[in-house]
This record gives sequence, structure tokens and C-alpha cells, in this order.
Amino acid sequence: MRIAIIGTGYVGLVTGACFAQAGHRVTCVDVDQPKINLLNKGKMPIYEPGLSELITKGRQQKALDFSSDARAVAASTEAVFLAVGTPSSGQDGSADLTNLYEAIREIAPALQDGCLVVIKSTVPVGTGEEVQRLIESLRPELDFDVASNPEFLRAGCAIQDFKMPDRVVIGADSERALDALSGLYCAMGIEPTRVVATQRRAAELIKYAANGFLATKIAFINEIADLCEKVDARVGDVALGIGLDCRIGRQFLNAGPGFGGSCFPKDARALAKAGAEHGTPMRIIEAVLASNETRKRSIAAKIRAASGGDLQGKTIALLGLTFKAGTDDMREAPSIDLVQALVEHGAIVHAYDPVGIERAKPLLPECVRYHRTALDAASGAAAAVIVTEWDEFRHLDLARLKRRMAAPLLIDLKNMLSAEQVTGRGFKYCAIGNGTSPTRDHAFKVWSKPRATAYRTGDGTGRRPSISLNSKVVAAE
Repeated sequence: MRIAIIGTGYVGLVTGACFAQAGHRVTCVDVDQPKINLLNKGKMPIYEPGLSELITKGRQQKALDFSSDARAVAASTEAVFLAVGTPSSGQDGSADLTNLYEAIREIAPALQDGCLVVIKSTVPVGTGEEVQRLIESLRPELDFDVASNPEFLRAGCAIQDFKMPDRVVIGADSERALDALSGLYCAMGIEPTRVVATQRRAAELIKYAANGFLATKIAFINEIADLCEKVDARVGDVALGIGLDCRIGRQFLNAGPGFGGSCFPKDARALAKAGAEHGTPMRIIEAVLASNETRKRSIAAKIRAASGGDLQGKTIALLGLTFKAGTDDMREAPSIDLVQALVEHGAIVHAYDPVGIERAKPLLPECVRYHRTALDAASGAAAAVIVTEWDEFRHLDLARLKRRMAAPLLIDLKNMLSAEQVTGRGFKYCAIGNGTSPTRDHAFKVWSKPRATAYRTGDGTGRRPSISLNSKVVAAE
């Protein structure tokens, strides 16, 4: 199939590269000519593990190319995927669909009969109908379909997510559109049972609801972490204990500095806005957004308290800047608010990130000093703060780190390290939600797989697996 992808951002490039690898002829389109020039030279505008290699292979096989002429590309394709940005608009959180409608106006005159227009961008409920009406107004004689196919890609493992998804959601109001899209994905080896066929409106809402729920889990465990610090409990134990309940699940129960990125904040705001517009307030989502903003602002206070109550003139080393590991995405990263607060408290901020420094520079105060390694960033620092869960921080040379720092204080906002590991090297260690009690040498053990499987699938016995207190915890995701 000949496929056009409108938009060469994170979603567009991953989608285009994966379809090209599956044997389709794909052209990715963007109005940003410098970005297209960059891609045609084999250079990447974003960081995502494995994506550069996949795009290079697609170009070598002449299955993937790039263009800034959307109309010309649309004239020769059977399916057009819209993967343009839909950022928050103003303070009310509504999605800005300017890019989407501009793309439709550009390609509509060139679309061929039988074409399929697929909205992969995250859009408010009812957008598919608006797109269909717009195309009909521009091309009343055209025979076409509009479908919703939201993406659920996680930064850092997007290629795997695309090829082996939990589910593929297809919102289509015609059998032709459903058959074409489901066939496209099933031909890639995705099981038909993973295809969720819905109305367009339901598909549009599924994306917002999914991200809103995951954001809720993060905000919830962050508030539980704060309570743990007050009552002298450990949030890791609490997260494990509730996460092993199959109704809750262990993912997204990792306490930290708050959620960020291109999806959770934006989509939660859009969901709250949709509720307000339709007279069904999203009280939980509104509370989640408020909780997350409070969380991000409170982290600087935690660092100040751990540093003796005064940051004036002290050097604070931030290890990690991106909103999560595995990406260079800085959109709404917690580090942005954290750096601003630290600077306002008089701190001198030094920073290191494996891939995100160039994207961070325009978003952070000019006074921030950037370094090529974590050890360099921590040189002379009164505190080193792990902000992003990059794997290299699990393997810090603590002895060298201590020698480089002005004071042996390590603040772990991701709970990546163990207190024994760090304090054994002479550091003061401050994590999130860990209370003050000494760490015990035992913890809950995850039960054996056969018994867990029987219990989780509801075998009717009513028996719960036994739990041993003599083994280490299997780390939650």
C-alpha cells in the first residue's frame, strides 16, 4: 500500500518507519523544510532508540522517503495518516487543531476516490466528524473514509510498542475503513484479537481516558509517598503491595517528581476541558492536574530541606533533564519547574543528561551550566539530584562521586538506588517516600508463576498464594 504520513514528529516518524519496514511504500510529509532536508540527509530530528537505524534501512530499500509537498504526495497514496501536533491552546487546556485542519485543506484537493484518511493525532471527541465535513465541503464528489487510530507509543520503546501493541484501536463508521486498517495491522503480524473496533467517537475518547487514568496512578502514588514520609513507611513496599493486586497493576506506581512529557499533561487538560464543555466535570482529572503541579513545585523544597534549609550560593547537580529516560523530549519535564525554583532559591545549577541537553537549553534559565558527564556536573556540588531514571545512574561510581562533591548528599527523586548502597559509601541519601526507619533485610516475595497465574485468572478456588518474608522484592516496573 502507498501511505502518506502527515507530520514528522515522534508519532509520524515511528509510524512511517514501521510501515515501511512492513513492506509498504511510505512518504512522510512536513511543512518544516529544514526538518525534511535533515531527514533526507539521514539525520534525526528526535531521539528514540532504534529509530535512526529503522529509517536508514527504509531509505536504503527505497520504501521510505520524505517530502514537504503534502498535496503531491496525497495524490498518489491510498491512505493518509494525520500525525500532526495538537498542543494545548491557552490556559483552558483545549486542543489546538490548527495544524490538523490546515493539513486537511492542503491534501483534500488531491485525494483520490476510495482513499482512507486516518487521524492518528490525539484529538477531541467529534473531530473525525469535523474532518469528514471539511473534506466533503472541499470535495463533495469524493468517495472517501475517515477513521480514528490513536497511538499508544511510549517514549523509549516506541518501535516495540508499534510492532507488538497491547491493542490497536480503530474507530471507523464504515466496514471498508475498518477492513482496510485492520488488514494493514494484521499483515504486520499483529493478532486480530488485539484489534479493538469501535465508533470514531469512542476511539477518540479512549486515548484521552487512557492517559488520564495513567496520570491518575502517578499522582496517586506521589501523594501516598508524601504520606509515607509522614508516617514512617516505605512507598516502595506500599506500591508493591497494592500493585500485585491484578485489578490495580504495578505499572505507573513509581513515586517521583511528577509526570510530564507530550501526552499526560496535555491530554489530562483536554479531558478536563471536554468534561466542562459537555457539562460533566472531570473532578478526578482536575484534582490530578492540581496535584501534579503541586508536586513539581514541592520538589525544590525537598531539596532545600535536605541541603540544610538554605540553597543560596550552593551548587546543585541535576542528573537527568528529560521527562523520562529513553528520550530527548523535554516537553513539560519536571526538571523545568525544578530548575526555575532552585535558581529562585539562589542555587547554582549544574546539569547533565545523556541526550537531552540541546533540547533543554532553550527551556531552562541561561545561568544553568551543562556538563558532558554526571561526575563533571557533580564536581563541587553540595548535592547531586537524580531527576531522570537513566540506567547509567544506577551504576554511578559512588566513591569517585563523593570525592568530586563538596558535600556527600545524594537525592534520588526516582528511587533508583538503595539506601544501603549509598550510605555504605558515606553519603547522606534522600529518596522519595522512604520514611526514616532503617531498611529491613527482608521484603515481600512475588509468588511463583503457576500459582499467580491460577489466582489471577480466577480459578474459582478462592486460595491466595502464600508470601514469604525471607527474600528480596522483585522490582516493579
